[in-house]
Amino acid sequence: MALKCGIVGLPNVGKSTLFNCLSNAKAQSANFPFCTIEPNVGVITVPDDRLTELEKLVKPQRVVPTTVEIVDIAGLVKGASKGEGLGNKFLANIRETDAIIHVLRCFEDDNVTHVDGSVDPVRDKEVIDIELQLKDLETIETRLPKVEKIAKTAKDPDSKKLYEVLVKYRDALLQGKSARTVELSVPEEKVAGELFLLTNKPVMYVCNVDENSVVNGNQHVEAVKEAIKEESAEILVIAAQTEADIAELETYEERQMFLEDIGLKESGVAKLIRSAYKLLELQTYFTAGEKEVRAWTFPKGALAPQAAGVIHTDFEKGFIRAEVIKYNDYVKYGSEHACKEAGKMNVEGKEYKVCDGDIMHFRFNV
Repeated sequence: MALKCGIVGLPNVGKSTLFNCLSNAKAQSANFPFCTIEPNVGVITVPDDRLTELEKLVKPQRVVPTTVEIVDIAGLVKGASKGEGLGNKFLANIRETDAIIHVLRCFEDDNVTHVDGSVDPVRDKEVIDIELQLKDLETIETRLPKVEKIAKTAKDPDSKKLYEVLVKYRDALLQGKSARTVELSVPEEKVAGELFLLTNKPVMYVCNVDENSVVNGNQHVEAVKEAIKEESAEILVIAAQTEADIAELETYEERQMFLEDIGLKESGVAKLIRSAYKLLELQTYFTAGEKEVRAWTFPKGALAPQAAGVIHTDFEKGFIRAEVIKYNDYVKYGSEHACKEAGKMNVEGKEYKVCDGDIMHFRFNV
């Protein structure tokens, strides 16, 4: 699936350092603005302990995890909505992503300059929010007169609904609120989807702290929590430079010892990847056989034929049925055969809503 998260933030907040930890693609990381000119795309493996357990039971020839795309986008400055700095390119790149990872600088370091001269993550957040809101307001005010005219003259119900949605969004944006804060009915959400507003994308805030603050946070993190409490957004605390140090260690054991020394059970990068996957509303099902145990990504709420289509379009076109074993049952009984003997394999049809962790085998005919 081509869904992807974009890493955004002001210059010098640690975006590229974090991206380098996430991916083997080495985005240039330097102490000056705009060191990332073109968006770097990393295809990141999603950590999943279930895959490890299935590997132990099945003993396949190979294991294939699922992935998520992360895009490192150039730093933004005030005036981006009017084309300042790399504004137009930044906004175009962000429009192409499905969700936003907003990195905020929550550490003090005299050796790393801040574009505005001081560390204030709430102010930094507002700078980017305002630029995205201004661009969305421009989009809406361009559309409104045309839609209003059609809604009044053609008496088209869809145009009338779209007009009402545009007015709701405009009013919120004029109050300095993002589009994602506007509550819409299900019919309104359908017409709103075609607007592709920047501030309607799901967002996760990443507070980039120093190593001493990675466990309990600091005053900057608390300020961010207070600022986003009405947004229903997730917040993660990560020390990007520490994550870079961890990434340089050669063995898993060395990395775990390092994490334990600073009071962590797992790396911030692992948490971030899983959170990004969740932010995109993605889930995982598995196929398990002697040749391969593999994780497959599907959109939350997908029906069995759609999930089958992730493997190959022919699977969706010629879908007959799906044989499904729940992950916990597979682990409990130890094999597909044992699950079948215990009556734990279900045969499901076209209306079956696939669940996260399902182990599936598709029957199809083309």
